[in-house]
Amino acid sequence: MPEAASAAPAERERLVSGPGLLLVWLYGVMVVGALSRSAYQISTQFDRAPLAISLSAVAALVYAFITYSLVRGGETARRAALLCCAAELAGVLIVGTWTVVRPEAFPEPTVWSNFGLGYLFIPVILPVTGMLWLRRKR
Repeated sequence: MPEAASAAPAERERLVSGPGLLLVWLYGVMVVGALSRSAYQISTQFDRAPLAISLSAVAALVYAFITYSLVRGGETARRAALLCCAAELAGVLIVGTWTVVRPEAFPEPTVWSNFGLGYLFIPVILPVTGMLWLRRKR
């Protein structure tokens, strides 16, 4: 049966209980980190590395959507968050590999550079953890 659009949050399956609450907190921190980094770089250095800076902005949007989906709860939000976590992991692996193989292509680092080295590898750990949690909540 499809999820009712007007269902109250208490009626939806909670995705933020237990470890899900930690995921929401970490994704929230990553939203702030990626958004502030990209906003600063867009306003001061965009001409030096448009691809890298744009990728940081995309990462911020992905993190924000996953955070929203986790907080919203319900099956539709769970599926959307799972899809975004998979896309995030693909992005981290592609960009991470690209920055290792061709570092000259990224004169400025992105959130996902070197698999998230500048963010303590949280960008590569977080989507895996998120996908495991979301699969468990199915």
